[in-house]
Amino acid sequence: MNSDSRSTADASAAGLRARVLVLSTVAFTLLFAVWLMLGMLSIKIKPELGLTDGQLYNLTIAAILSGSLGRFHFGIWTDRYGGRRVLTALILLTVLPTFFVSRVTSYYELLICAVLYGVAGNSFSVGIAWNAAWFPKDRQGTALGVFGAGNVGASVTKLFGPMLIALVPATGFLDGVVPGGWRFIPVVYAGLLVLMAAAVWFLSPREDRTPARGRALSELVAPMKHARVWEYGLQYTVVFGAYVALSGVLPQFYFANYGKELAAGLGLNAQLVSEFDSIKGLKGEGYAAYMAANPAVKADLDYLSKWIGFLAAVCFVFPASLLRPLGGWLSDRFGARGVMVAVFWAMLVSGAVLSLPLGLGVWAFTGVLFVLGVGMGVGKASVYKLIPDHFPREVGAVGGLVGLLGALGGVLFPLAWAAVPGSTFAALLALTVVSAVWFAAGAVGARKFAPKAEPVSEVVSSAR
Repeated sequence: MNSDSRSTADASAAGLRARVLVLSTVAFTLLFAVWLMLGMLSIKIKPELGLTDGQLYNLTIAAILSGSLGRFHFGIWTDRYGGRRVLTALILLTVLPTFFVSRVTSYYELLICAVLYGVAGNSFSVGIAWNAAWFPKDRQGTALGVFGAGNVGASVTKLFGPMLIALVPATGFLDGVVPGGWRFIPVVYAGLLVLMAAAVWFLSPREDRTPARGRALSELVAPMKHARVWEYGLQYTVVFGAYVALSGVLPQFYFANYGKELAAGLGLNAQLVSEFDSIKGLKGEGYAAYMAANPAVKADLDYLSKWIGFLAAVCFVFPASLLRPLGGWLSDRFGARGVMVAVFWAMLVSGAVLSLPLGLGVWAFTGVLFVLGVGMGVGKASVYKLIPDHFPREVGAVGGLVGLLGALGGVLFPLAWAAVPGSTFAALLALTVVSAVWFAAGAVGARKFAPKAEPVSEVVSSAR
């Protein structure tokens, strides 16, 4: 092959890789927004449907479990059948349950929808395996980091949900066929999902890459016997599972712990500030009656919700998502293990500050939360750079299992927080310490048992 032909082939391959990366990242962003949409919408859904805190946790857990337990299989299916087919099918599976969220009238209807649309969370395993199959090893960290930045989808509802709710008439459009209020959001998502499925199917490369086609399942799952896989799973629980859990509860956390302080600082309705603690406890008909009788309070409460969504998104979700490409690039440039050392230090220090009873004000809390988000954003990429480095032919299976274990953290953390009130950041700190100790022990063991190089004099002598 002459140089011109080789250059043309390289440019063509680069174009196909770019299409896979762009389509998978956009799709993942949308699916992630759908997966975690209850985080922000719960502020409106909880009082309207009269949900308890326990029911709200159940809904969050149902969606997270649905998007976690299938990750191992979706990773393998992607390596076997190609990301184009698997991702398109996954998107289409989420359309109807997402739309029917706009029609729910009870907790149990919403629970069924959460289980069904929750499969959107499995898109992570699909995208990781798909991009790993298309990108060379020296660029995988950056590519997987860019793809993983789709985690920013967790902030889409937080940022744009309150604005759309405020702009759309309460009665909706077309005589209520398209509902207003918070119910408008899942309708929008359902429409975007249909468009996204078409884009993935028609714009991605027809000749896909399927590195696991023809290989036995036993061969694909063989790496699971290695302790290193489970170490990566724990690391991903700390940097991703906790991120998912916090993304879901941060709006409520801000509202419950800093809502009154924010309302006063923003100069909102004096009645809202003075009666804030009572308003927090209102549910169902009592909540609706109070808001109908106090429209000024309702308007300022909506404004407060926008601010809470903004803080949670910009000061936590954004750094924990958008810095993932930086983490991938740093891992390609300096090595993933070195990057993980810095990640652990950032998370241990910020986690300790957030766990201690220091009486942090809203802005101090938000600043430390930002540092925690930075550690998570960089750490998520470095963990997934380690996988193709050590298991290059089983990225789908290993990446799927690590993703499954990490996402399960999004279930376990809310359970711990519900069982032990006030343990939101203490539980995260405890698990971070365990993961850091395992990481350090592995590094020490690797150095201790690494083969020793022969002295230079012996090498020269043997050569003679």
